[in-house]
Amino acid sequence: MLRSILMGLAGGQRAMTPLAAVAVAAATGRLPPGNGAPRLLAHPLVAAGAVVLAMGEMAGDKQPTAPDRIVPIGLVARFSTSALAGAVLARRRHRVSAALLGGLTAVLASYPGWRVRMAAIPRLGRCSSGLIEDAIVAASATAIAGIARR
Repeated sequence: MLRSILMGLAGGQRAMTPLAAVAVAAATGRLPPGNGAPRLLAHPLVAAGAVVLAMGEMAGDKQPTAPDRIVPIGLVARFSTSALAGAVLARRRHRVSAALLGGLTAVLASYPGWRVRMAAIPRLGRCSSGLIEDAIVAASATAIAGIARR
């Protein structure tokens, strides 16, 4: 269940990244046998679509009109995608608790992540701070999904 919590930390910063990471892991056969991933998640077109959505979110985040991650719809999205990712990364018997842990972690992690980003923007700028955050979140989510098979 640690992977579910870790993925929730990533999801607190970027809503679509956990979904993209587990979809790519499912499509490439890197998830453990007997995981909770729906078959649809492993379809290459679904994985590609999730990656496109994650990239779109990352690009949109750099815009001055981008909403804060802590607005209600953002928190719902972060909870939902991180809960799905958390369930997929857990053993079948722990799916529900892993989903709740992943989703709740994402919501809780959104607030300190938002504060750090707001503090970094005056020093680094919106784009540079966002690119650094993107790199950390994408690398983390990819690593978390990649170690699921071990």
